[in-house]
Amino acid sequence: MSEAQWERRLTVTTAEQTHALAAAVGEVLEAGDLLVLTGELGAGKTTFTQGLGEGLGVRAGIISPTFVLVRIHPNRADGPRPGGPDLVHVDAYRLESAAEIDDIDLENTLDTSVTVVEWGRDRVEHLSDSRLEVDLHRSVGGTATADDVMDFDTDDDDEPRTLVFRGYGPRWAEAPRPLDTTSPEKGN
Repeated sequence: MSEAQWERRLTVTTAEQTHALAAAVGEVLEAGDLLVLTGELGAGKTTFTQGLGEGLGVRAGIISPTFVLVRIHPNRADGPRPGGPDLVHVDAYRLESAAEIDDIDLENTLDTSVTVVEWGRDRVEHLSDSRLEVDLHRSVGGTATADDVMDFDTDDDDEPRTLVFRGYGPRWAEAPRPLDTTSPEKGN
């Protein structure tokens, strides 16, 4: 696996902040972009995807595609980005391999949509030469790390989370504007 070209680590303290950060990222996404979301249950992957959808201008109503594997959310003609890309939302939790990802035929929509794959690490990297990875970590015991145990309590949407963004490939040679940690409105 190739090495990330950059990494940004941001802390959010509420679900609303997660949503707002994702909406800002969604505003800069383009057709063909692949995002890979990783995080334990309740880490905020669906909240993040809802924010992306808002930034992209797709229809509201984004829920986790756990049981259907793939949901397509069309761009709204009356939204902030009319004619923009649709959002393809994938849950790869129960898929065991890249071959099973190939079976759901994401190649048909990859070039014309933004594709977000929850639980996609080590399963979707072959789909594109560029990807944006987002790791969402809940704070367990006051610190958030990549090695935290799975925490199945999803009731506390407003506990702090650390979001780690990594860019791979030519599309993500530089971090996008919303992740520029040097701008005054950005925290950590």
